[in-house]
Amino acid sequence: MILTVVLASLAVYSWKIMGYLVPERFISARLRGFSDRVTITLLAALVGIQGIAVGNELQLDARIPALAVAALLLWLRVPYILVVASAALVAGGLRLLGF
Repeated sequence: MILTVVLASLAVYSWKIMGYLVPERFISARLRGFSDRVTITLLAALVGIQGIAVGNELQLDARIPALAVAALLLWLRVPYILVVASAALVAGGLRLLGF
């Protein structure tokens, strides 16, 4: 599974590089939209795998509320460093409380 994520990430990165090398007239709106959706999908899959999965099992722990806080703050367009710090504080606080 990790090999799949690495290969897909390399594919998306190569598309990003190709975007700088290929003249604009060769890149259709459909291809650009596809590239955007693939990037977002891979990021969502990575967050899902790292956020709620441990091995082959789902584990609901302090990471879920931390991800929710991070998502809310990103939606509110809070600076990224504050998003990361807030999510870490939420996860740390919940783990300190035993969750």
